[in-house]
Amino acid sequence: MKRVLIVSPHFPPTNAADMHRVRQSLPHFAEFGWQPSVLAVAPDFVEGRVDPLLMKTVSPDVAVTRVRALSSKITRKVGLGDLALRSLPFLYTAGAKILRNGKFDLVYFSTTAFPATVLGRVWKRQFAVLFVVDMQDPWLSDYYKDKPPSSRPPKYWFSQRLHGALEPWTMKAVDGLVSVSPDYLTTLGQRYPWLADRPQTVLPFGASEIDFEVVRGNPQPNRFFKKGANAINGVYVGRGGKDMEFALQIIFRALKLGRQTSPDLFGRIKLHFVGTDYASGHRAKHTVAPVAEAVGVAGHVAETPERVGYFEALQLLLDADFLIVPGSDDPQYTASKIYPYILARKPLLAVFDHRSTVCEVLRATNAGALLAFDQGAPGDYTSSFVSLWTDLLHRLPFTPDVGWDAFAPFTAYESTRVQCELFNDVMARADANTTVQARERLTPARPETTCSR
Repeated sequence: MKRVLIVSPHFPPTNAADMHRVRQSLPHFAEFGWQPSVLAVAPDFVEGRVDPLLMKTVSPDVAVTRVRALSSKITRKVGLGDLALRSLPFLYTAGAKILRNGKFDLVYFSTTAFPATVLGRVWKRQFAVLFVVDMQDPWLSDYYKDKPPSSRPPKYWFSQRLHGALEPWTMKAVDGLVSVSPDYLTTLGQRYPWLADRPQTVLPFGASEIDFEVVRGNPQPNRFFKKGANAINGVYVGRGGKDMEFALQIIFRALKLGRQTSPDLFGRIKLHFVGTDYASGHRAKHTVAPVAEAVGVAGHVAETPERVGYFEALQLLLDADFLIVPGSDDPQYTASKIYPYILARKPLLAVFDHRSTVCEVLRATNAGALLAFDQGAPGDYTSSFVSLWTDLLHRLPFTPDVGWDAFAPFTAYESTRVQCELFNDVMARADANTTVQARERLTPARPETTCSR
């Protein structure tokens, strides 16, 4: 059995989007010949919510090492809140101890706390251990490069320079890449041509039926709306942001037009947007409600920017009359949340850039109604979406006729199989390179010959 050390700073009971790949894969690694151990940050040192139910999905047999981090209450006084930077020395020390005391074949970084992945190159030099990086998001992103300063995230200048230094340094030594989007790999390949011969795979996030079994067995309170009330409740749980404004405008303009043309139908709709900001407490900002207010439908839209527990989020999906998912105007954006939305087996409306991989998934599975927009060729998206929405409302309640055979590639089991296949490819490539280097050392150099006339 080969051994892999998985570095996932966010890990249950911490509730964060970037730990689900690891969490859902852990039950299946052994089936494909890999024994996992996890290196994480203790939840007391992570900003954000904890969800104790998440621990029900993690086997007690999995070795999990948790480290501390610098307190964000202190570091934020100097403008530093990044978990990877706060925990880096502690992750290094614990990881070095694990690798020194045990035989590991691979280190796997599955996280959006990207500065932590620099440890892959450090440990590779110290312990001759291979490492793979899971690109769940772009690390060094050019998305805001041509955007006005007012729309850029806080500390944009600092983060671009930091990531601009750390990404190439890490990618110089990486042995393999996993990515949720083919575009991420294309961008990396253009920046770093040497990656062309490193094993790579495109792997969307998997989805686990186990999670829905857990929430059905442990119903969560719904703080946001009552089931069965006169309202028709549409739900979205996930991040918002400036890049979703175009999709939100389509949704809200369609709601406004629907209220004008079919008031008896659209007048009952209440849209709930929950967990739209990664920040917690008073730092969480509204990004959806201002768009609804500008369009004129604020009275039918409720936004709660603070994150909620993972199983509370699944409960909201199950309680909804229908689900509605706005997508980013960034074509590289892959909404991992689409898979639990499909597993919720609820009527689904989605608005995405036509180049997003989400469009392919929804078309292949027939899991919901899709409006695919193209900002370069604007059309009458409002009327088109009203038509899709009207058809859905007339059919409520119903269960979508999902093509589950087409959904199979997006299950946690299949996701784990693909990850392990990449791990094996990385090992095979390293063995082949070692063999070639050994032969080169053993092959005597040919003596130079001189020709005389």
